[in-house]
Amino acid sequence: MIPRYARPEMTAVWSDKNKFDTWLQVEIAATQGWANEGTIPQTDAKLISDNARVNSDDVITYIEETHHDVTAFIRSVNESLGEEGRWIHYGLTSSDVWDTATSLQCIGALDLIDAAVSRLKEGIKQKAIEHKDTICIGRTHGIHAEPTTFGMKLTVWLTELERHQERLQLARKQISVGQLSGPVGTHASIPPEVEETACQFLGLEVAAATTQILQRDRHAYLINCIAGLGGSLEKFATELRNLQRTEFSEVEEPFTENAQTGSSSMPHKRNPELSERVCGIARTLRGYALTALENVPLWHERDISHSGSERIILPDAFGLLDYALDILSGVIEGLKVKPDRMLENLNLTNGLVFSSKALNHLIESGLPRQEAYKIVQTAAMKSHHERVDFRTLMELDETFRAQLSPEAINEIFDARSYLVHIDETFRRIGLI
Repeated sequence: MIPRYARPEMTAVWSDKNKFDTWLQVEIAATQGWANEGTIPQTDAKLISDNARVNSDDVITYIEETHHDVTAFIRSVNESLGEEGRWIHYGLTSSDVWDTATSLQCIGALDLIDAAVSRLKEGIKQKAIEHKDTICIGRTHGIHAEPTTFGMKLTVWLTELERHQERLQLARKQISVGQLSGPVGTHASIPPEVEETACQFLGLEVAAATTQILQRDRHAYLINCIAGLGGSLEKFATELRNLQRTEFSEVEEPFTENAQTGSSSMPHKRNPELSERVCGIARTLRGYALTALENVPLWHERDISHSGSERIILPDAFGLLDYALDILSGVIEGLKVKPDRMLENLNLTNGLVFSSKALNHLIESGLPRQEAYKIVQTAAMKSHHERVDFRTLMELDETFRAQLSPEAINEIFDARSYLVHIDETFRRIGLI
C-alpha cells in the first residue's frame, strides 16, 4: 500500500513490482549460497540467476487462489524456469524472504529520505544566510521577548535536521540486516553458511540471533525516527503558520495569485495550507510510531499480528515523510520574508523588549538587583497599560538618569546590541 501523493521514486520502492523483484533477489542469493555449499549444482544456480523472473500481475492473481503471497510468488517464478526451479525457496520459510527483502526496501527508501532532508537543509541554509541580520522579535510563551534575527531561527532548524540525519543513519544500520534461518531461527533447514553467503550477496549484515523473523525493535526504531523527523517538520511548519497570521504577517508561503484560491466563499483568503498539511502528516506519523512499538511483543517465535499493519505503516510512513519533506522544501525555497513587517512588529510594544538591557545596565552600574528590577518593571507596566514609550518613561526616572550615561542609554535601546554574537552561531555551524 503506497500513498498516491508520494513522489514516483518512493512509489517505486514500495510498489508490488519492486517488492516481488526484491523477493526474487533474496531467492537468487539463497541459491548462490546453496551452490557454494555444494547442495545445488552450479549449473542450476546459474540458470536461476540468468533466467528467473517474476510477474507481479500474475502473483496478485495467484494470491486470489492460494491466499498466500509467497506461494503465489514461487509459482510465478517457477513459470520462468525449468527443472532448476525446484531449488527456488529451498530450505527457506516465508519470513526469511519477506523480512530480508523488506530490509532492502527500507534501505532504498531511507536513501531517498536522506536526499530529501539534504534538499530541505540546503533551502534552510540559503535562507539563513540571506536573513542572518534580518531583525525580528523573538517570542516566548507567544509573547514578545527580545530581538533576534530570522536567520537565527533557521540555524536552529538546520542543526535539528542534522541530528535527525544521524538518527536515520543509525536506523539504516539497524535495519541493514537479513536472515535466512528457517522456521524458528535454528538453521535446521538452511545452514548458517548459506545465510552468510546470501546476505553478503545482498549487501546485508547477518542478524546474529533470530526467531522466524527479524525482531521488530529494529522496525520500531526506524518508524520512531521517521515520526521524530515528522515532529520537527511540524515544529518548523507551526512556526511558519504562526508567522503568517494576519496579526504578524512576517512571512508568506508560496501562493499563485490569480489562480490559487484560499476559500470558496472569501476571495481574500491566503491560507498557510501547505504548512498545515505538513502538521497533519506529522500527527499521522506519530500514530504509526505507536503501531510499530505495538509490533515488538509478538507471541513466541512469531505470530502474524505485525504483518498486516506493516503492509500499511512502512510504505505509508516513508511516503508521507517524503511528501512532507517535499512540501516544506518548496515552502522554504519560495518563502517570502517581510523584513519591514518584522521591524514593525518589533516596535509594537513601544520599546518594552529592551527591558532586560535596562535591568542589566542598572545592575552593572552598582544598583542592587531588586531595586533595579523594580525601577524597570514599574516603567514597563506603565508602558504596557498606557501604551507609552518605554524609553521615555525610563528617562523620567532620576535614578536611571543618574546611574547611566547617554551613550549607555542609547546602547540599551539599540536592537542591534542584542545581536553582537549572531556571527558566532553561524561560525559554529559552518555558515561563516
